[in-house]
Amino acid sequence: MNEVAPPELEAEPPQAIALFGDRIKLARSFTQSLAAQGETLGLIGPRELPHLWSRHILNSAMLAPLLRGRVGDVGSGAGLPGLVLAIARPDVHLTLIEPMERRTAWLQAEVDRMGLDNVAVLRARAEELPGSGALLPLDQVTARAVSALRTLLPLTAPLARSGGELLLLKGARAGEEIAAAQKAIRKHRLQDVEVLELGAEHGLEVTRVVRAVVDP
Repeated sequence: MNEVAPPELEAEPPQAIALFGDRIKLARSFTQSLAAQGETLGLIGPRELPHLWSRHILNSAMLAPLLRGRVGDVGSGAGLPGLVLAIARPDVHLTLIEPMERRTAWLQAEVDRMGLDNVAVLRARAEELPGSGALLPLDQVTARAVSALRTLLPLTAPLARSGGELLLLKGARAGEEIAAAQKAIRKHRLQDVEVLELGAEHGLEVTRVVRAVVDP
């Protein structure tokens, strides 16, 4: 019986250099590390290597130009988008919020290995943080592939300061998720809720971001 060859890591797209600039070597290092260890550690699925750059690394990097101040990434998992954003934006401080010990261990090991001094790794559940005094409130909160918007908003909105922003990476049904999350949007007094479509200007597949302002 012939063995099926393992999937190969996607070649680096030419847009990566434009997005990461002089931080491209760190982006390559992180991508290689995630490719080597991600499946074993349960961080990415076995079929993701052929799409790792375009579907995960560059998709996460689309948020980088929108960041400012102190940013929290809820459910950081494999470092998507948190570690990617920390690489792309060394001027922004990222707090990676992740409840699973093996994942926080991975995140901290990558932070240490790459010498990132703009990252804090916090092992916690997002819903436990308000009132704890742990690095809150934040200027912005991000999340990717965590849960449906109506479930995600109660986890993320309380972490942001008045006037802060939520920047939540979503799929093609982002608009439908907003419609289904109206109760949570009203409860958490979110304003200017919109879907941003990013990536086309770089010749990439569209990345959809639900952006909302946390009203006082």
